[in-house]
Amino acid sequence: MSHTVISPAAEVDIQPGAVVSKVVFRADNLNVTVFGFDAGEGLTEHQAGRGAVVQVLSGRLWFTVDGEELDLTPGSWLHMAPGTPHALVATEPTVMLLTLLPS
Repeated sequence: MSHTVISPAAEVDIQPGAVVSKVVFRADNLNVTVFGFDAGEGLTEHQAGRGAVVQVLSGRLWFTVDGEELDLTPGSWLHMAPGTPHALVATEPTVMLLTLLPS
């Protein structure tokens, strides 16, 4: 049996004025991606075709999900059903882990 061990926050460097991402695991319709957001950077409203789990590893995100505004801080964990509209902006430099669940 094979095991994958990583330190997600070490997988991306936050870049000035940018959003960076790196896929750290992909198998059997499961994707795990680490994002690094500079303060003020984010993602416009969009939807995922699969369920998703977002976890803030460091920093802070202002997250709008299905019209509800949430302040996510380190350790915050959010599950979204497939097709849920969402957007986010980092209020400080932030590292986030995104897991797209099998459909």
